[in-house]
Amino acid sequence: MVAHSQQFTSVVEFAPVKTRSPLVGVEIIEDISIAQASNNVNPPSKLSKSAIRSSLKASTWDGIFAVIFSNITGGVLLSNFLLQLGANPIEIGMLCSVPMLVNLLQPLGAFISERTTSRHWYNIWIFAPSRLLWLILVLGIAFNNWLHIAPHDLVMCTLAILLITNVVGALGSANWLTWMAVLVPQKLRGRYFGVRNSAISLTTLLCVPILGVAVSVCPGGTIQGYGLILFLGVIIGLISLSCQFFMADINPKEQAIKHSSKDTIIVSSSGAEEKQKSSLLELPSHLDPNFLKFLLYFGFWAFAVNICTPFFSLYLLDNLKIDVSLVTIYSSLTSAATLVMMIVWGKLADRIGNRPVLVFVGLLVGITPLLWLGLGADKLSVWLWFPLLHLFMGGTWAAIDLCTNNLQMVVAPERHQASYFAIAAAVSGVTGALGTTAGGFLAQYTHFGGLTTVFVLSAVLRLAALLPLIFVQEKRSQSLVEVMQASMLNWRSLFSIKPQLVAVPVSELELTADKRG
Repeated sequence: MVAHSQQFTSVVEFAPVKTRSPLVGVEIIEDISIAQASNNVNPPSKLSKSAIRSSLKASTWDGIFAVIFSNITGGVLLSNFLLQLGANPIEIGMLCSVPMLVNLLQPLGAFISERTTSRHWYNIWIFAPSRLLWLILVLGIAFNNWLHIAPHDLVMCTLAILLITNVVGALGSANWLTWMAVLVPQKLRGRYFGVRNSAISLTTLLCVPILGVAVSVCPGGTIQGYGLILFLGVIIGLISLSCQFFMADINPKEQAIKHSSKDTIIVSSSGAEEKQKSSLLELPSHLDPNFLKFLLYFGFWAFAVNICTPFFSLYLLDNLKIDVSLVTIYSSLTSAATLVMMIVWGKLADRIGNRPVLVFVGLLVGITPLLWLGLGADKLSVWLWFPLLHLFMGGTWAAIDLCTNNLQMVVAPERHQASYFAIAAAVSGVTGALGTTAGGFLAQYTHFGGLTTVFVLSAVLRLAALLPLIFVQEKRSQSLVEVMQASMLNWRSLFSIKPQLVAVPVSELELTADKRG
């Protein structure tokens, strides 16, 4: 998840609340009041509509600047930097496995964040140091030009900084996801995150090729060029954090008090009734069965995907000797497809549910590694098949990233939500790291088949990972059978399915009116 992700105030000034940012759809802004009234999961009841508007705009700008920082400190640019230093496939695999493995610390981060009084300041204290630490690598590259440090020593320095920054950053991921779950009304999550991720993809589409060319044409060489770009990236990363000052802050302790409606009544030894308040600070005594099904899918999928995904760039740069500037253009094509399809998938997910989208698009993503087989460095592959393949990957992965994040928000129970998010990140982090490590060993030893074996194994495991997802239950979701029937009758009707109306007893309407009053 661009966290992811995912895993993302400067000179940019935000428009007044009464105006509408082009990055946040008019439809989303107008529907806030409707979703706010009907949202039952973490409703931001104390936040005004204007506060939500400004928060959504600021979050979008935050993501735009954050993705520039992320593309500089990861992805093809960092992989190319390490390859120029002579890194081997196992070290390239570590480049991808470390950010996933440190997700084991996310439960600890959730535990700490729920004992603070500000989600905003917790984010600042976590992510500001983790981004500033990259300045150490900038200094290392500068000293390398003067002192001629051994290339392998610079590789190890890079991996060490990657480890430290990701360890620190992992402590804040669950806090950010819980913050967004409160700020974004549930019924708008598909559309809002679709618009936000499209803006992020557009930024990647524009900036990655420019950064790739800048590294390639630097007079001092690609290593020095990366050092200059990295320094710029740290500044942009800090600008990203400054955007969060425009987002409405949430007090985790007040959020815990909000769940007091689920308090239980106990009788003390003196016979007096006492309330035992539920708290977000407590850890769940047992995991929700539906969440466990999602967790099984999430972990298995992370393992299957990461067996081969980190080595696509290695295959292009090292095996096929394709120039980094061309590889960054491929990456931009992926972002372009994501930009186009993200809003489409977001609207579709709001209509039929996240689970059906994940199942059907997951089948396409499952066979993607097989499409890499047979492609080489010939002109037809370089100028036709690889661009088409990256467009296909961008369009399908847009659905996976968006719907996985939204489904996680749905299946995680309200109580202990931050803990559930952290547990999911920890499981996917460990399994993803194991997948990357396994793929690295298989790719290095040619007598096992090399990258061909890695790609085939990943495809088989991706398809198998979809089986647990079939049993996950999602509220307001169309069944797989209904979606298949609609698509068989008319594929266009798949994009026009609307949520079914459910009869609500008058007593519940009166109860809702009393709460809102």
